[in-house]
Amino acid sequence: MADSQEMKLAIQSVIKIMMDKVMNRVLNTDPFIKEKYQADKPLYAALIPDEIFKGSHFERRFVTSFGKAWETLAVVAAKEGLGYGVVGHSISGTVKEERLRRITQVLNKLEHPEKGRKRIKPDWNEELAFILEGGGEDIPVTIVCDVYAEDRVNNKRYAFELKAPLPNSDQTKVSKEKILKLRSMEPLKIDGAYYALLYNPYGRKEDYAWSFPARWFNMREDEVVLIGNEFWEKIGGTGTYQSFIDAVNEIGKEYKEKIYREFLEIEPPSDIDKGKL
Repeated sequence: MADSQEMKLAIQSVIKIMMDKVMNRVLNTDPFIKEKYQADKPLYAALIPDEIFKGSHFERRFVTSFGKAWETLAVVAAKEGLGYGVVGHSISGTVKEERLRRITQVLNKLEHPEKGRKRIKPDWNEELAFILEGGGEDIPVTIVCDVYAEDRVNNKRYAFELKAPLPNSDQTKVSKEKILKLRSMEPLKIDGAYYALLYNPYGRKEDYAWSFPARWFNMREDEVVLIGNEFWEKIGGTGTYQSFIDAVNEIGKEYKEKIYREFLEIEPPSDIDKGKL
């Protein structure tokens, strides 16, 4: 595990670069122009204060930019903690033909319940055991994982399917198929493959309730599912999640004040630190 201060500074560097780009965009290259908004949407302008849509203008550009920054943050955590990390890594190996057929069978049963029967609930351990019983001809397979990391001290290799906290069903199906194929390779090319959510909007893992990924994984119990702090600790080592929280909290006030004064053109409220993680 890297020094917590080094980890925090590395995370802050990524966030600062992203936030500076967002600020430059909303202040200089793509600012909110009140007159254009009023001309384009006169009905909205007549009913809703300009400041509401000015805030929406900022939010869209921030969310898009931060979505791209998550994988970079994961790689930073892996490099500082485990020793190595990269985005979009290809893993090639062989999977027995019957295992590939069984993967398709498992996914089809989860997606399309038999007529007159309740939908099957996902069970990672049971599904994987069933798939690994398959034999047959070795078929070449290549999987591109979202993030790949190596624990250089313990010589472990990990693949992560990295998703936002409220993923859709199609994304999750694709991720599960990739993870099953990685776990079915012979010989194995990784020591662990995981479906990872960046943070948990529901707080505790046992309270996670977004329904779409639950078609494919038991989100609360499957060992292959990592949510929030579980993911950050796995990819960066013990203390990574706290380093992430400390990093965001330290620089949050600075950017909030800048957004209030330079973009919204109002003075920050006295409780500006209220939103700390």
